Amino acid sequence: MSPRLLLALTPFLFTSVAHAAVDCANASDQATMNQCAAQENKAADKELNAVYQQITARLKDNPDGKKLLVSAQRAWIGFRDAECKFSASGVAGGSVYPLIYNNCIASVTKTRTEALKQYLKCEEGDMSCPVPGA
Repeated sequence: MSPRLLLALTPFLFTSVAHAAVDCANASDQATMNQCAAQENKAADKELNAVYQQITARLKDNPDGKKLLVSAQRAWIGFRDAECKFSASGVAGGSVYPLIYNNCIASVTKTRTEALKQYLKCEEGDMSCPVPGA
């Protein structure tokens, strides 16, 4: 095979490997478990962002409230990252680190998502809720 042909086919080779279905329910090697944890982390982050966007949409007429939400979210991200670095520090440098770290990030993110979802359940006239009802 010519080097040019190999270079031309390289993106297709990596694409098929990257898009191969990963059986996370039956992951049996560290690399696959790490990949699955990263996928779960990404999914949790996606859901968090969707809920966050719903809240910011409801705060469109409240720039001060939106600013407070942004500040709280940035502080939470700092906490999440620091907490999970600490949580995974016992295995720092090891092959299991990405699994432990990503599992922590996903777990803490899911907890935050559930907390934010509560703001979307505020009823009209609830003075203790910073997000207006839909």
